[in-house]
Amino acid sequence: MVHFSTGFHFIEPGGRVSELRRGSLPAPLHFAGSFLQLKFLGLMDKLAVVRALLAIRSEHDSRKDLDRISMLDWLREKRQTKAAIERFWRQVLVSAINEELDRMAAAHAFQVFRLGFLARSDSYEMGIPTVPLAELYGADVWRRFDRVRIHLRSPVESIDLSGGVKLAEGGSTKADFVIICLPPERIPSVAPGLGIDTGWVEYSPITGIHLWFDRPITDLPHATLLDRTLQWMFNKGGGRYLQLVVSASRSLSNMPKRELIDLALRELPEFFPAAAEAKLLRSHVIKEIRATLSARPGVEELRPGPVTRGGSIFLAGDWTRSGWPPTMEGAVRSGYIAAEAVSQAAGKPRKFLIPDLA
Repeated sequence: MVHFSTGFHFIEPGGRVSELRRGSLPAPLHFAGSFLQLKFLGLMDKLAVVRALLAIRSEHDSRKDLDRISMLDWLREKRQTKAAIERFWRQVLVSAINEELDRMAAAHAFQVFRLGFLARSDSYEMGIPTVPLAELYGADVWRRFDRVRIHLRSPVESIDLSGGVKLAEGGSTKADFVIICLPPERIPSVAPGLGIDTGWVEYSPITGIHLWFDRPITDLPHATLLDRTLQWMFNKGGGRYLQLVVSASRSLSNMPKRELIDLALRELPEFFPAAAEAKLLRSHVIKEIRATLSARPGVEELRPGPVTRGGSIFLAGDWTRSGWPPTMEGAVRSGYIAAEAVSQAAGKPRKFLIPDLA
């Protein structure tokens, strides 16, 4: 159901492809061979990247200001070349954290490279679902667990400090413990007694452009696209159905969908020449305006932990403090952390959080 890719393809306008893949050396040298052969970076660019990667290893525990400065400030401090910033650091980090380098806390960027690129030789592998997400996380999956009940179309109107839950459709229930996994802007109205401040929350958008063609455009499973608006391509169906992704896509938020499709059709042939002759059969655009919390400098200290003033009420979600950036991975970790807090409150402490790779 999830396929793990072991190589990343970088494509320049004009169609030249470079691949980053681990070799036989142990971490953190496992990328040395393919990194040195990357065509889209020059020698000085590569030396700058290596210098910065070494600095990440040495500074991630020693520097105390990484939550307060942007990653762009840190990269400039490390004298990174323009090409290294735009073609390597930005290409990887904007997609991973869904925020621009000048709006991204350096601490989150450090974590992506320290754990994803340097910790282990296989930690960089990207898992891509081979089935719709509904099949991975839908209600049918949870029915395998006897003690889990999913109540669909049962919105909660309010939660009081004692664990009383009032349903919008009428009726109420009392829970020993409640974990609230709502978007942050809904917390004050659903659980006002918690006094949770969400005024600091700011989001970063993601735009997905789905294109169906009458013929295959590429046989690559996925690729990162350099120097253009489009950032990633995912091959969703034999090269005929492509999903194009633009992270931190504020500049596209107000663009009409027809213009977004036209933009994609202009840029795509620069990377995949077959797209110039292909006929577009169908298209679809998805704008996720509130895709993720903006991981800007200073936000980490504002993210709440799982414990609230209501002793039986806990918080989870990508926007809470999980030790990771506010992404899907951070959301999963927050669930483990909340479960640990509940077990502690119940007098039966347990550990659920999976240790980091390093």
